[in-house]
Amino acid sequence: MNRLPSWFRQDLPNADTLRTKLAILELGLNTVCQEAICPNINACFAKKQAAFIILGEFCTRKCRFCNAGMVGIASPRQGGARNDEEDDEAERIVEAVKTLGLSYVVITSVTRDDLEDGGASQFVKVIELLRNTDKDIKVEVLIPDFQGNLQSLEEVVKACPFVLAHNLETVKRLYSEVRPEADYQRSLDLLKKAKELSGGLITKSSLMLGLGENEEEVITALEDLRASGCAMVTLGQYLAPSSAHYPVKEFISPERFKRYYNIGIELGFKKVLSEPKARSSYCAEELAGDSVLCMI
Repeated sequence: MNRLPSWFRQDLPNADTLRTKLAILELGLNTVCQEAICPNINACFAKKQAAFIILGEFCTRKCRFCNAGMVGIASPRQGGARNDEEDDEAERIVEAVKTLGLSYVVITSVTRDDLEDGGASQFVKVIELLRNTDKDIKVEVLIPDFQGNLQSLEEVVKACPFVLAHNLETVKRLYSEVRPEADYQRSLDLLKKAKELSGGLITKSSLMLGLGENEEEVITALEDLRASGCAMVTLGQYLAPSSAHYPVKEFISPERFKRYYNIGIELGFKKVLSEPKARSSYCAEELAGDSVLCMI
């Protein structure tokens, strides 16, 4: 499973791509685009789109699919730990947003089980700073599960993000192998509770395919997400960041992604993005817009 199918061709970097990368680098910020070795990075950076990571760059969990740094492992890119949520991280994100001229901002984080609130207060700080900078900026947050801490979830919901996302990532059967420190039902409960706390909040989730799941399990996961009130879902092909990560078991064809798109629409999702290169924050602004999106 080492050779990528032909449909994974990537855009070459252009001047806009390099300008976005340089702006992010100069401000010492982390992005999912870089940490996850995203196949869409050149295309997204060219459009000045990025998903910013807050709460430092080290994660307290060991999900086998993820390339985020673990606690105690220094990043070769920055040379050392940056885990202090009290530094000027939020201000640097605001500066990046100004520099890039963003009107839609995606904010996610590593998981910080070592913090009492799981980092919820830092999400709130970033949302509020961005809104104080420009009241028309729309903020999408991709949050961890906060270990089921309802108070942390309430704190983020009250900050009124435009979209609140939390990724289910995979089917229930594979959690013990792929996400041993996470919990399938806890993630569904978080999405459901977020919707209950604010009826108008748009909730979103994502599934990676190719980890060894079968179609029935994918459909069940989609049904469970709909039952939780989830309005938008993305489905994309899992790509192992290295040979040390969970292996790719199968490359899902564009035709099957199209089938999952149709199933998602039939189940009642407001928006479905289903294609091999789709990621949870890919085309986030377009997905949150008025059109129904299926990119094949």
